[in-house]
Amino acid sequence: MDRNEKFAALPAPLLAWYDQNKRDLPWRENTDPYRVWVSEIMLQQTRVEAARDYYIRFLRELPTVEALAACPEEKLLKLWEGLGYYSRAKNMQRAAKEIAARGGFPERAEELRKLPGVGEYTAGAISSIAFGNPAPAVDGNVVRVLSRIMGDGEAQDILRKRYFAELAPIYPAGRCGDFTQSLMELGALLCLPASPRCLLCPVYALCATKSDALPAKRDKPARKETEMTVFLFRGDNGLWLGKRGSGVLAGMTEFYNREQKMSAAEAHTFLQGAGLQHFCLQRAGAHKHIFTHLVWHMTAYTVDTQQALSSLPAFAELKFYTKKEAEESVSLPSAFRWCMQWIK
Repeated sequence: MDRNEKFAALPAPLLAWYDQNKRDLPWRENTDPYRVWVSEIMLQQTRVEAARDYYIRFLRELPTVEALAACPEEKLLKLWEGLGYYSRAKNMQRAAKEIAARGGFPERAEELRKLPGVGEYTAGAISSIAFGNPAPAVDGNVVRVLSRIMGDGEAQDILRKRYFAELAPIYPAGRCGDFTQSLMELGALLCLPASPRCLLCPVYALCATKSDALPAKRDKPARKETEMTVFLFRGDNGLWLGKRGSGVLAGMTEFYNREQKMSAAEAHTFLQGAGLQHFCLQRAGAHKHIFTHLVWHMTAYTVDTQQALSSLPAFAELKFYTKKEAEESVSLPSAFRWCMQWIK
């Protein structure tokens, strides 16, 4: 069997297996493009188990693309809180405004790719699942599945482009969305990164690898490690928070911090130099927060003060919140949420 014949032989057994084994997931209740789109964005960098409850809550609060377009950003980020990669939510809202303005979703993958935050994979997933078009959706999971079936050892970025071209002609009319999801499901349930369940695979007879030898492993670049001192400014019945500038978590709410490790004495001297006159500083705790390419080693100090920090140039961007406001309406990323245990 040559390569083209092997590809052509994939849909029938995969779809039969998918019909019997697909998971009951909330975003599979129907193929509304808004629901499909929200799920695909949430599932980027997020496990299915973690995304499920967020998805249900998100759709309950923002059931239409128009509701998302009109949502205040702080509420949107609060709904997204804990999922991480907050640029996904911001890009979703930018795209929602474009979709609402044009009166609905574009149906073709090439048009969907023009929306903010929608790449080739997401465009293919929406176009095939929501609109039934033969638009391949090739992410890392699909590359893993196909590289093993085909016995391809090239780099994943090369294979992704190749598989996109090879999948398009074999999409089965009337079941394009199911075929896209069957490939995803095979990677999620059987063709696992390690210890794949090969003997249960519906395309075992077609597979050239029958193991986890492929795809070729790549060395991950070392994460940059950064020391950070975090100041938990506390006043009567509340706390002071600011907004991050450019870089990681740009625009997100944060506790005031400096990218250096300070001892208690150094932190005390720093605050005095910034103009704080009456305060009580105590060490709170330490935390290591891991991003994809970055690690923050965080040392936190509580700072009790009655001064209006926003009147001091060094802290002019800070805003005072009651504890209730901070917990219920402010989106605080997990990199800083651990600090809330020291807010009385």
